[in-house]
Amino acid sequence: MRNHRKIISFDLDGTLVSAQYGDMVWNHGIPEEYAKKYSIGFKEAQEAVIKEYRTLGDGDLLWYDIGYWLKRFGLSVSSDELLKRYEDYIVTAFDAKEVLSRLATRYTLIVASNAARIFVEKELEHTGLTPYFDRIISATSDYKMVKKGEDFYMRLCQEMGAKASDFIHIGDHPIFDYRAPSSIGIEAYLFKSPDPTFSIYHTEEIDEKVISCLGELEVLL
Repeated sequence: MRNHRKIISFDLDGTLVSAQYGDMVWNHGIPEEYAKKYSIGFKEAQEAVIKEYRTLGDGDLLWYDIGYWLKRFGLSVSSDELLKRYEDYIVTAFDAKEVLSRLATRYTLIVASNAARIFVEKELEHTGLTPYFDRIISATSDYKMVKKGEDFYMRLCQEMGAKASDFIHIGDHPIFDYRAPSSIGIEAYLFKSPDPTFSIYHTEEIDEKVISCLGELEVLL
């Protein structure tokens, strides 16, 4: 019987799924289309696109909106087409399915990602992970929040009808997946894959509550 007193929330990119997919779409796919449209080299296009990204920065909701950028750059490719083109880069953590299948019998599992919903749904669908989750939440698309800070986790608790002490959260960002949830009483674990290409973070050294595979989490529960 599922234990509804414990809810496990997972970050997506860099935790359940490699961050390489998002990197390929944003920093290769869009520049490649830009290069074709404006008849310039890929490197020049990539520099131009990244420069434009920086004019907004990740504190603006539009920064996460791929449709906005395609329109801004005057590109005819659709977001769906671009996401499909790089789907071979959607790679799960090696033990994700095995561990999630067991945890789902004992806990309520949710995805709590900062990525836009179009990316979240694509990655979960392609990997076959969707059935393991009771709820899928995008901070930027669903809550209109650009970062998973304390406010995000408090709202998450309210929507799930649970206390912070009922939650466990796992993710790869030292601040938004570890310090922020920990600050309101959520039991948090920082995910650090042994594969350096799996995550784009790990910029801050945290020695406590660090796991390198999902199987380690299962042992700790």
